[in-house]
Amino acid sequence: MSTKRFVMVAGEVSGDLLGASLIRELKKQHPGAHFEGIGGPAMAAEGFYSLVPMERLSVMGLIEVLGRLRELLKLRRDIVKHYAVDPPSAFIGIDAPDFNLALAKSFKDMGVLAVHFVSPSVWAWRADRVKKIATQVDLMLTLFPFEVSVYREHGMRVDCVGHPLADEIGFDPSHSDARRTLGVRECQTLAVLPGSRDGEVRRIGPVFAATVAGLLARRPDLQVLIPAATPALAERLRALFAGQSVTIVEGQSRTVMAAADALLLASGTAALEGALIGRPMVVGYRLNALTGWWVKRLLTVKHVALPNHLTAQPYVPEFLLGECRPERLIPAVEQALDGDNQAAMTAFAEVHRSLATHAAGRAASAISAVLARTL
Repeated sequence: MSTKRFVMVAGEVSGDLLGASLIRELKKQHPGAHFEGIGGPAMAAEGFYSLVPMERLSVMGLIEVLGRLRELLKLRRDIVKHYAVDPPSAFIGIDAPDFNLALAKSFKDMGVLAVHFVSPSVWAWRADRVKKIATQVDLMLTLFPFEVSVYREHGMRVDCVGHPLADEIGFDPSHSDARRTLGVRECQTLAVLPGSRDGEVRRIGPVFAATVAGLLARRPDLQVLIPAATPALAERLRALFAGQSVTIVEGQSRTVMAAADALLLASGTAALEGALIGRPMVVGYRLNALTGWWVKRLLTVKHVALPNHLTAQPYVPEFLLGECRPERLIPAVEQALDGDNQAAMTAFAEVHRSLATHAAGRAASAISAVLARTL
């Protein structure tokens, strides 16, 4: 059997972690395989070669993308040109759909198996995209069961593989071990996560800082923990929360969530992590004004927080765009801290059980099965 070459493109930290776990599993099924493209440090640790730093793709929001559109389009053309001379066995785009789906189409046109790992949110907005996606990729790998039907309706090959986070995270309503790890007090604790990107923190951080100030005025003994994804973000958060009795923790976001009684966070993967750990939470999110207007017009669902799409009823209060204000967030956080959350915890435990299915191994097997049929 010839040595396989896999080109993979990830655009942010979560995609880098997904890519690393997928590489580990593909290595088991394809010994000696080569992995290259665009990825981060986790993928590099698995022997992945990145053509350019992953940060080149770490951009979100309509205005932010428009500001770098020429650079991103050139990068995509350069990748296609680079691999057209010697096409790989498969292309695997990991999330970053606005960049990766068009790239997948170019590889598919070369006769290369085109895979997309992590469905774009077609269930939430721009559902018409599925028709185009069906022409761009050969295999869609979804993380959640509710995403499968929309692709099958369009005759696409799709597999739900579960979520790698559920394989990594143990559902644990207790918090003592996490608090000992962090060396913090045993008292009522709130974890605040305003995002992992600088742009998110700029938009959401001031609102969360004002919310924390209001909470501490009413609850002086409340312990507030704030994880920072990078040293640079830690400095920004220290400035945002200056003068407040909070603890900034560099890295260890999952441990911070596990140490908390409740969470205040930006919508995204962190909300899913919070549910998988087993914590009540409140979600707040803001976008650039123009991006927010655009998304609001296209949104087709009532909720955006992932846990609310995975449970029979919504247990996570959401305050989005103009509703993301301290006067709305403060009472919701207090309810999360003090209220009866047993029904939510039962539902979150079931979410954990349904998603913990060895996602990376299933994804690797799905890719290998299609490769075997196309040889």
